Amino acid sequence: MPFDARAAKLLPAGQHFTISECPGLRFEVTATKRSWIYRYKSPVDGKMKQTKIGEWPTVSFAAATVAWEKLRLARADGADPSAAKRAERGEKRAAAAAERARVSIEGLTVADVCDNYLVKYVEKNRGDKGVAEVRRMFATMLGETGDLKAVEVTRSVAFDLIESFGHIPVQAAKLRAEIGAAWDYALDSGRLPETVPNWWRLIMRGKLRSKGRMIQGVPAGVTKRVLSEAELAKLIPWLPNFSRLVEDVLTLYLWTCARGSEILAMHADEITEEVDGLWWTVPKDKTKNSWREHATDFRVPLVGRAERIVRRRLDVADGGYLFPSKHCASGHVEQKNVASQVWLHMPYAKTRPTYERSRLPVERWAPHDLRRSSRTLLAALGCPDEVGEAILGHMKHGITGIYNRHTYDKEKREWLARLAPRLEQLANGSELLSLP
Repeated sequence: MPFDARAAKLLPAGQHFTISECPGLRFEVTATKRSWIYRYKSPVDGKMKQTKIGEWPTVSFAAATVAWEKLRLARADGADPSAAKRAERGEKRAAAAAERARVSIEGLTVADVCDNYLVKYVEKNRGDKGVAEVRRMFATMLGETGDLKAVEVTRSVAFDLIESFGHIPVQAAKLRAEIGAAWDYALDSGRLPETVPNWWRLIMRGKLRSKGRMIQGVPAGVTKRVLSEAELAKLIPWLPNFSRLVEDVLTLYLWTCARGSEILAMHADEITEEVDGLWWTVPKDKTKNSWREHATDFRVPLVGRAERIVRRRLDVADGGYLFPSKHCASGHVEQKNVASQVWLHMPYAKTRPTYERSRLPVERWAPHDLRRSSRTLLAALGCPDEVGEAILGHMKHGITGIYNRHTYDKEKREWLARLAPRLEQLANGSELLSLP
């Protein structure tokens, strides 16, 4: 039938009519639209298909017949109008998406790259302390560089930021590593073009090394401190000058060789009475090796003073932390609090000058040095290296770590039971024994 505008207006929803002089052209009505449709048999696969020409009255009958003629001729030439239209729409969508991505990438700042890495990777793969430290670095150290567009960062820009923290080389190296990791994450996820170089990985390689601690303005060097037996003989009897909490923590360093973070997070649930004595089992997720696939819980036999301290603290722990704190978010005293107390009592410490306190008889050491000192004492007593490393909670490396899964629990107790009386000899001022 020829097109009749009056009939088109009155045609109910769900109905259609065809145009006799234009084979395949039809007028369809839905609840909201009145459209021109071209129905045809595809020359590609022989199936009946259709493609929309436009909506009436925006597209008039005359315009619809012109469009129908073009589509019919295209079909006669072997093309599938519907497929061509889909391809065209796909190209337009792809172009629009590419443009949005380009605008998004060009507007991405250094701070945006770092924040995305923090949220998408660091928060999902690291502990609370690690996340807090990365967040602190990005918040306080990026400065104006954080506002720069990521695609415009040059080698000199990256160098200037890291070099500005050259006076604290360890922290500068950490910042460089974290921004480099953030850049890698953005490149891997397509948030940065592959053509953008990761200058953070390339600059100042091998040039950010610790210069060691500064004490009274004098470099103390990077040597790992080990207290001699003579120094331990002075220090151990002096420990009661600290508060009971600090004295207990430093004593546990010596008698267990455990890490300070593990000692201070000790919980009543981790202490068990077993056939051979008292044991402290540190859950894997609280150890330094928590991220390692083959790591296990860290088992520590409690011997001598260590046992007495833990039993005394268990009596008042009420099922909670043995070193509780109401002021720390973790619920227990933090390692830095103990370290600051040790520093405060050093002979050269000028912190709180009006505060009267006893001064340590042994200088230039930190709590972690006690762990190293006791490990050295174990070696002097003849402790095998594999047992000594197990006492420290170090994992075995390489193929040995994969196949040797022995826990050394019996050997740990044996050698810590030998260490305890040696420490007592030093504490009591007994004559120093010659090395075996």
